[in-house]
Amino acid sequence: MEQKRIAFIGAGNMAGAIIGGLVGSGYPASLITASNRSEGKLEALAGEYGTNTTTDNLAAAAGADVVVLGVKPNIMEKVCQQLAELNDGKRLFISIAAGVTLDHFERWFGRPVPLIRTMPNTPSLVGLGMTGLYAGQGTNQEDKALADMLMRAVGKTAWVKTEPELDHIIAVAGSAPAYFFLFMEAMEAKAIELGFDHVTARELVQQTASGASEMVRRRDMPIRELRRQVTSPGGTTAKAIESFQAAGLEKLVSDAMDAAISRAREMAKEL
Repeated sequence: MEQKRIAFIGAGNMAGAIIGGLVGSGYPASLITASNRSEGKLEALAGEYGTNTTTDNLAAAAGADVVVLGVKPNIMEKVCQQLAELNDGKRLFISIAAGVTLDHFERWFGRPVPLIRTMPNTPSLVGLGMTGLYAGQGTNQEDKALADMLMRAVGKTAWVKTEPELDHIIAVAGSAPAYFFLFMEAMEAKAIELGFDHVTARELVQQTASGASEMVRRRDMPIRELRRQVTSPGGTTAKAIESFQAAGLEKLVSDAMDAAISRAREMAKEL
C-alpha cells in the first residue's frame, strides 16, 4: 500500500495513541502532521515521535492525503466548516468522534464527503483496542484498507455494513471497558472488606481478569464452555454463578447495552 500523508486534526489521547502505534510499526513520522490548539500536546508528540506539528488546522489538512478528525463532537461542526474548501473528493476523511454521523459531516462540509467513521475504545491507548468502522459512500477499497491499517495500529478492527451498527459497536466494545471496570471495582471492594490490603486486593482482581481474558483469547471454544469448565457442580464457583443468575445478571447486561445504544442515538440527534 502506498504510504499517504496523514494529518490529525486534534491531538488528544486517542490521536496520540494512533500516531504512536503508526510510528512504532514503522510508518514514517515525516508523513504525519498533528494539529492542535494546545502547543504543549504538539511539543510532546513531536518530542516523542518526531511528527510534524502545527496549530493551523487548514494548513495541516491541505498538505495531507488523509485527514483524521479527532476533535470533540461539540466543536466538530466548526472544524468541518473550516476545512470545507478542502473537500474536493481527493482527500479521505476519517472520524474518530462518537455520535457524529455522515449526515452531520455532509451538512457541515456542505456536500458529500469521502469519509470513514471509526469507533475506537479506550484500550486503544495501550495498543489493545477494538475499533468498529463504517465506510460512507464515495470511499473505495483502498480507502478502507488505509483506515483499517490506521486503526490496527492500536488494536483490532471490525467493519459494519450499516452506519446504525456503529451504535452496536459502542455497546459491545466502545463503552464496554467501563462495564468490566465496574465489575472489577465491586470485586476489589469486597476483597478489601474481606481483609486484604488495597495493593493485594487490586493484584488479585486485575491478575484474575487478565488471566480470564487471555484464556478466552487463546482457547478457541465458546465462552459459555470456558465458564462451564471452571464451574464444578455444587462447588463454590457454581454457588457464585447461581447467585449472579438469580439476580438477573444476563438481563442487567442486556439492558445496559440497550441503554448505551439508545444514548448514542440521542447524542447524534443533539448535535
